[in-house]
Amino acid sequence: MTQVEVPHAPDGQAKARTATTVAGGLVTVGVEEEFLLVDELSRSVVPGATTVLAGAAHLGSTVQQEMTLFQVETTSTVCSTMSTLHDELTALRRTVDGMARQHGMRINATGTAVLGHPPTPPITDAPRYRRIAERFGALIDGQSICGCHVHLGVSDPENALRVMNHLRPWLPTLLAMSANSPFWHARDTRHASWRYLIFGRWPTAGPPPHFDSVDDYDAAVRTLLRSGAALDRGMIYWDVRRSCRHPTIELRVCDVAATVDDAVLIAALTRALGTQALTGAGPRRPVSQSELRAALWRAAHDGLEGRGVDVFNGRTVRAFSMVERLLQQVRGELADSGDLDMVIDLVARLRARRSGAHRQRVAFAERGNLVDVVDLLSAQTVA
Repeated sequence: MTQVEVPHAPDGQAKARTATTVAGGLVTVGVEEEFLLVDELSRSVVPGATTVLAGAAHLGSTVQQEMTLFQVETTSTVCSTMSTLHDELTALRRTVDGMARQHGMRINATGTAVLGHPPTPPITDAPRYRRIAERFGALIDGQSICGCHVHLGVSDPENALRVMNHLRPWLPTLLAMSANSPFWHARDTRHASWRYLIFGRWPTAGPPPHFDSVDDYDAAVRTLLRSGAALDRGMIYWDVRRSCRHPTIELRVCDVAATVDDAVLIAALTRALGTQALTGAGPRRPVSQSELRAALWRAAHDGLEGRGVDVFNGRTVRAFSMVERLLQQVRGELADSGDLDMVIDLVARLRARRSGAHRQRVAFAERGNLVDVVDLLSAQTVA
């Protein structure tokens, strides 16, 4: 535990609080990314995970199986700088794509399959996945979807809860920034993040409640387990949760990022919010579940290109204005970590090229051919 002096506290007063940090006062970060495998010729998703993973044994736990054979997952190491994270995510994407290409496949960073999705995806042959399929039946049908999970190194339960509560109001903004799944079953869903709505069918998915204590959190988890809504703690699918495997807080709300730059931007902003929570900041008031769910739906529908809900006052605003507001909210924390200039640059790039969902739609609009969308995804995933 380290005492960290924060000169940019929201009330203008310098504050010192106990925070879980690494040397230099930086919370550690790790990122998990899920990818779909597509055939190089047909551009349809293919159940090639076993083949790709067979050649990845030397990579250890950095490349893993997912629930369906259409997917692979990569996991960064624990990083203390965004430059290290950027390099790792770039290398992982290119390495796994290279292994896939040896077998006539590519990896796509997209929340949903653009082409070729059978009604029931092939499930990875593992006991836990078989148990989930048996218990939850047709909920599995939509499970070949891909997200980005950002882990913050926060081990103390009370600090973890503080970070979770502080992140809650910003979940819609982070979702809008990552929105990257407009197409599903070869059609435009009219949503920017269809993945988020598909995933929301699980009984343990969606935003967590605001918790007043660790006991409240643990009681809620026990209720979900006793009811059968979750088979184990790994099935607590809240948009932000305490990880059951690592001493971390895990942000799960985001689509897999279209590019490494987008992933690093989300990770940097998430860490800055976590740092702010650990050093004494808190939301003005707890945002209700109904307010938050409405704002999350709007973010999933509009992405960055339309309107969003400012959960602090209930008004609809330009979606991108919430990104700007988030940047201002954590400007001091970003400056302290040395990430401010990088984040300002990445926000400007995101404003210029817009969301992953918008980029997919632009690619489709040129010729009206979804093959062009898949080709864009294959190229920008490893750019």
